[in-house]
Amino acid sequence: MNIVKLTIFFDGGCPLCKREVDFMQSRNKKGYLRFIDINSSDFSLDPKYGITYKQAMERIHALKSDGSVINDIKVFQEAYSLIGLGWIYSPTKLPIFDKLIDFVYRFWAKYRLKITFRPSIEKLCAERGCEIS
Repeated sequence: MNIVKLTIFFDGGCPLCKREVDFMQSRNKKGYLRFIDINSSDFSLDPKYGITYKQAMERIHALKSDGSVINDIKVFQEAYSLIGLGWIYSPTKLPIFDKLIDFVYRFWAKYRLKITFRPSIEKLCAERGCEIS
């Protein structure tokens, strides 16, 4: 039996996010990663995670096996390490380069709904009846 070491909350309605998750799933031979599509109509975040739907839609989050929550580029660093491809994200830990990568990711996260021609976070939250604050 495989032990899940990282649960990744992803937006299955985002084409790039879905492509990335499909790739990670194909390399997840040891079963260390679990993926939860927050865009699924039957999904609701468990309050114990301390992440709202809006927060999860604004940027990627993951739950580590120790119960801690990580987000942004750290999710990819951890996930790729667990699937044996940590070297791909190792440059993102270098001084200065880490700031650039973080900036690029935050830009993508902020505008990805517009870029992929999807409704705003506010509209998605309203459709789900969740709080926007």
